[in-house]
Amino acid sequence: MASQPDWTVVDLHHLGLTVSDIDRSIVFYRDLLGMEVVGRRPSVTADYVALQTGYPEVELNVASLRVGPHGRPTLELAQYMSHVGEPSEPATNRSGASHLCLVVDDLVASYEALQARGVRFRSSPVTITAGPNQGGLVVYLYDPDGYVLELFQPASPLS
Repeated sequence: MASQPDWTVVDLHHLGLTVSDIDRSIVFYRDLLGMEVVGRRPSVTADYVALQTGYPEVELNVASLRVGPHGRPTLELAQYMSHVGEPSEPATNRSGASHLCLVVDDLVASYEALQARGVRFRSSPVTITAGPNQGGLVVYLYDPDGYVLELFQPASPLS
Protein backbone atom coordinates (compact mmCIF):
# COMPACT_ATOMS: atom_id res chain seq x y z
CA MET A 1 0.00 0.00 0.00
CA ALA A 2 1.35 3.42 -0.96
CA SER A 3 2.02 5.93 1.77
CA GLN A 4 0.15 9.22 1.77
CA PRO A 5 2.12 12.36 0.84
CA ASP A 6 2.75 15.10 3.40
CA TRP A 7 0.87 17.58 1.19
CA THR A 8 -2.55 17.77 -0.48
CA VAL A 9 -3.82 18.73 -3.93
CA VAL A 10 -6.62 21.17 -3.12
CA ASP A 11 -8.02 22.36 -6.46
CA LEU A 12 -7.62 22.49 -10.24
CA HIS A 13 -6.27 25.91 -11.20
CA HIS A 14 -6.12 25.74 -15.00
CA LEU A 15 -5.57 23.57 -18.03
CA GLY A 16 -2.80 24.88 -20.27
CA LEU A 17 -2.71 24.33 -24.02
CA THR A 18 0.16 25.27 -26.29
CA VAL A 19 -1.25 26.68 -29.52
CA SER A 20 0.28 27.69 -32.83
CA ASP A 21 -1.76 30.88 -33.34
CA ILE A 22 -3.19 32.42 -30.18
CA ASP A 23 -5.50 34.85 -31.98
CA ARG A 24 -7.10 32.01 -33.96
CA SER A 25 -7.44 29.96 -30.78
CA ILE A 26 -9.01 32.85 -28.87
CA VAL A 27 -11.60 33.20 -31.63
CA PHE A 28 -12.36 29.47 -31.37
CA TYR A 29 -12.62 29.26 -27.59
CA ARG A 30 -14.25 32.66 -27.04
CA ASP A 31 -16.48 33.12 -30.07
CA LEU A 32 -17.39 29.52 -30.86
CA LEU A 33 -17.38 27.89 -27.41
CA GLY A 34 -18.47 30.97 -25.43
CA MET A 35 -15.55 31.20 -22.99
CA GLU A 36 -14.63 34.60 -21.58
CA VAL A 37 -11.12 36.06 -21.92
CA VAL A 38 -10.18 37.08 -18.38
CA GLY A 39 -6.50 37.84 -18.91
CA ARG A 40 -4.11 38.55 -21.74
CA ARG A 41 -0.32 38.81 -21.63
CA PRO A 42 1.02 39.23 -25.17
CA SER A 43 4.71 39.20 -24.22
CA VAL A 44 5.66 37.09 -21.21
CA THR A 45 9.44 37.11 -20.74
CA ALA A 46 9.86 36.88 -16.96
CA ASP A 47 12.94 35.02 -15.73
CA TYR A 48 10.85 32.53 -13.78
CA VAL A 49 9.08 31.43 -16.99
CA ALA A 50 12.42 30.56 -18.59
CA LEU A 51 13.33 28.53 -15.51
CA GLN A 52 9.90 26.88 -15.34
CA THR A 53 9.81 25.90 -19.03
CA GLY A 54 13.51 25.15 -19.36
CA TYR A 55 13.89 27.49 -22.35
CA PRO A 56 16.35 30.36 -21.77
CA GLU A 57 14.98 33.81 -22.69
CA VAL A 58 11.65 32.30 -23.74
CA GLU A 59 8.82 34.59 -24.84
CA LEU A 60 5.20 33.49 -24.58
CA ASN A 61 1.93 35.06 -25.72
CA VAL A 62 -0.68 33.98 -23.14
CA ALA A 63 -4.43 34.28 -22.72
CA SER A 64 -6.59 32.97 -19.87
CA LEU A 65 -10.22 32.12 -20.48
CA ARG A 66 -12.97 31.39 -17.99
CA VAL A 67 -14.45 28.01 -18.87
CA GLY A 68 -17.84 28.43 -17.20
CA PRO A 69 -19.89 30.99 -15.35
CA HIS A 70 -18.48 30.10 -11.93
CA GLY A 71 -14.89 31.30 -12.41
CA ARG A 72 -12.27 28.63 -12.10
CA PRO A 73 -10.93 26.49 -13.56
CA THR A 74 -9.55 28.45 -16.46
CA LEU A 75 -8.11 27.49 -19.80
CA GLU A 76 -4.66 28.97 -20.44
CA LEU A 77 -3.63 29.31 -24.07
CA ALA A 78 0.09 29.83 -24.67
CA GLN A 79 1.84 30.49 -27.95
CA TYR A 80 5.61 30.18 -27.88
CA MET A 81 6.96 33.24 -29.69
CA SER A 82 10.49 31.85 -29.29
CA HIS A 83 11.64 28.24 -28.94
CA VAL A 84 8.74 27.13 -31.16
CA GLY A 85 8.37 23.36 -31.25
CA GLU A 86 6.90 20.98 -33.80
CA PRO A 87 3.17 20.22 -33.55
CA SER A 88 2.29 17.08 -31.58
CA GLU A 89 -0.16 14.36 -32.52
CA PRO A 90 -2.96 14.67 -29.91
CA ALA A 91 -4.76 11.43 -30.86
CA THR A 92 -6.69 10.09 -27.88
CA ASN A 93 -5.13 6.62 -28.16
CA ARG A 94 -1.56 7.90 -27.60
CA SER A 95 0.01 7.74 -24.15
CA GLY A 96 0.45 11.23 -22.76
CA ALA A 97 -2.40 12.68 -24.82
CA SER A 98 -5.19 14.52 -23.04
CA HIS A 99 -8.54 16.02 -23.80
CA LEU A 100 -10.74 18.65 -22.22
CA CYS A 101 -14.34 17.68 -21.46
CA LEU A 102 -16.89 20.50 -21.40
CA VAL A 103 -20.39 20.03 -19.99
CA VAL A 104 -23.14 21.51 -22.15
CA ASP A 105 -26.87 21.82 -21.55
CA ASP A 106 -27.89 20.81 -25.10
CA LEU A 107 -25.34 18.71 -26.94
CA VAL A 108 -27.35 18.32 -30.14
CA ALA A 109 -27.84 22.09 -30.46
CA SER A 110 -24.15 22.67 -29.65
CA TYR A 111 -23.10 20.11 -32.25
CA GLU A 112 -25.33 21.60 -34.95
CA ALA A 113 -24.25 25.19 -34.26
CA LEU A 114 -20.54 24.35 -34.18
CA GLN A 115 -20.73 22.13 -37.24
CA ALA A 116 -22.46 24.94 -39.15
CA ARG A 117 -19.47 27.17 -38.26
CA GLY A 118 -17.00 24.69 -39.68
CA VAL A 119 -15.86 22.90 -36.51
CA ARG A 120 -14.57 19.38 -37.21
CA PHE A 121 -16.07 16.49 -35.22
CA ARG A 122 -14.98 12.86 -34.91
CA SER A 123 -18.61 11.68 -35.02
CA SER A 124 -22.14 12.88 -34.55
CA PRO A 125 -23.47 12.90 -30.94
CA VAL A 126 -23.34 9.48 -29.29
CA THR A 127 -25.68 8.20 -26.57
CA ILE A 128 -23.82 6.72 -23.59
CA THR A 129 -25.24 3.22 -23.10
CA ALA A 130 -23.37 1.99 -20.01
CA GLY A 131 -21.61 3.17 -16.89
CA PRO A 132 -22.20 6.09 -14.53
CA ASN A 133 -23.08 8.52 -17.35
CA GLN A 134 -25.58 6.18 -19.05
CA GLY A 135 -28.25 8.11 -20.92
CA GLY A 136 -26.04 11.13 -21.48
CA LEU A 137 -24.70 12.34 -24.80
CA VAL A 138 -21.08 12.78 -25.84
CA VAL A 139 -19.04 13.82 -28.87
CA TYR A 140 -15.39 14.61 -29.68
CA LEU A 141 -14.37 17.69 -31.68
CA TYR A 142 -11.10 19.38 -32.61
CA ASP A 143 -9.75 22.85 -31.89
CA PRO A 144 -7.76 24.71 -34.59
CA ASP A 145 -4.54 22.85 -33.64
CA GLY A 146 -6.22 19.43 -33.61
CA TYR A 147 -6.50 19.25 -29.81
CA VAL A 148 -9.38 16.96 -28.83
CA LEU A 149 -12.29 18.41 -26.89
CA GLU A 150 -15.24 16.44 -25.58
CA LEU A 151 -18.73 17.87 -25.23
CA PHE A 152 -20.81 16.04 -22.63
CA GLN A 153 -24.48 16.38 -21.73
CA PRO A 154 -25.47 14.46 -18.58
CA ALA A 155 -28.61 12.32 -18.68
CA SER A 156 -30.25 14.37 -15.95
CA PRO A 157 -30.81 18.12 -16.32
CA LEU A 158 -28.02 20.41 -15.14
CA SER A 159 -28.76 22.18 -11.89
